[in-house]
Amino acid sequence: MTNKKVSKVEKKSAKLFGTDGIRGTANQYPMTADMVVKIGQAIGYILQKQKYNAHPSLRKVVIGKDTRLSGYMIEQALASGLNSMGVHVQLVGPLPTPGIGYLTRTMRAVAGIVISASHNPFHDNGIKVFGADGFKISEEMEREIERLVLEEDLNTLLPPSKDIGRTRRIDDSQGRYIVYCKSTFPLEYTLDGMRIVLDTANGASYKVAPSIFQELGAEVIVLGDDPNGININDKVGALYPQKLAEAVVQYRADVGISLDGDADRVIMVDEKGQIVNGDRILAISALHMKERGLLKNNTLVATQMSNFGLEKAMNDAGIKVVKVGVGDKYVVEEMRKNGYNLGGEQSGHIIFLDHTTTGDGCIAALSVLAVMKQTNKKMSDLARVFDDMPQVLINLRVKRRMELDEIKGYHDLIAHIEKKLAGNGRVFVRFSGTEPVIRVLVEGKDKTEISHYADEIAAFLEKELS
Repeated sequence: MTNKKVSKVEKKSAKLFGTDGIRGTANQYPMTADMVVKIGQAIGYILQKQKYNAHPSLRKVVIGKDTRLSGYMIEQALASGLNSMGVHVQLVGPLPTPGIGYLTRTMRAVAGIVISASHNPFHDNGIKVFGADGFKISEEMEREIERLVLEEDLNTLLPPSKDIGRTRRIDDSQGRYIVYCKSTFPLEYTLDGMRIVLDTANGASYKVAPSIFQELGAEVIVLGDDPNGININDKVGALYPQKLAEAVVQYRADVGISLDGDADRVIMVDEKGQIVNGDRILAISALHMKERGLLKNNTLVATQMSNFGLEKAMNDAGIKVVKVGVGDKYVVEEMRKNGYNLGGEQSGHIIFLDHTTTGDGCIAALSVLAVMKQTNKKMSDLARVFDDMPQVLINLRVKRRMELDEIKGYHDLIAHIEKKLAGNGRVFVRFSGTEPVIRVLVEGKDKTEISHYADEIAAFLEKELS
């Protein structure tokens, strides 16, 4: 089928990429086998046109995935599309998203691709693309991929038969990533004597994460390490840390670590079973790095979803907080632009730019464990780093999207609520970039009051967008 016969559904889409790659329900547009082949061809065509030091015949792409059932189908379709454009493919199997960024650089690949829908349920899947430098590709390249897929007949761009690429599997990728993660932990310390409960979300880290902490000396009790293709993120992992919290108390562990499906985010639990989110992990890390002169420009990059309590605590400690739009790629973009080395999101994407190119749940957890060892403090003591301002977050599934300012009455409603908050809180509403959800966040001093405001906004939007 040529691109001239693309369905009306595809034409309406306008673009394929959201805030974190391409994502959708497996076997539905755009995550169908034929579309994924085209996406692979488009990526391959762009890579072949770019200039590299390597000989064209050595151009290779690393492909990793999480444990979703549809990963097999998408992996083969992507590899076929890339091969058809003369690009060689190296398959590494299930591996955390940050591991693909690392392998792309160290294996001198021209790109890396992750097949994952991150924290979404198993029926979704997605495609994230890294450049040769291990960072996610630019929006300009995303737009060019979209243009090629939606507007060009890619069959007219195929190279001669003799230039078709090959695909092979890399067997030692997991070991490489384990060693890499361990290298970020201070050499003079071990995790001997520490008991950890680890939840790998039945996802991409189910093999590597336990080994990372065990090889450093910890006793590790593992949850969510039995993937079957459909149980990824199913009441386990970073989105569901309560089971982990109960296990930490049950096993009298020192700390709990909960990763999401592709292990680029982490939520932790202290020894008392209290949940430690991304804001607190950022605060612990920032204060420790500043004390040792390691926090570049004494600046932390966060997003609009971060709690005001984080910003206040950092400012009190002489640390500037720069806030950007929601999405780890915007955090990384700001960090690279201005030379910062620590940033992240409340949801658990924590980026240590001295070590990695994207959020890495294992490296973030190791950083906190290093602070525990270096300060000889319990997790609960470290986590008391600031007082949260009450927040209420409602995730509302919607049937359609439109500019919020175009919704009649929306601006007046938000202005009315902000006036009632009288400068002692805030309202933040945004569409998710990865699923058909609108997120309503209200922050303020009184939990009952802000809950009422959040419900009011959600009810209004549900009526307008259903």
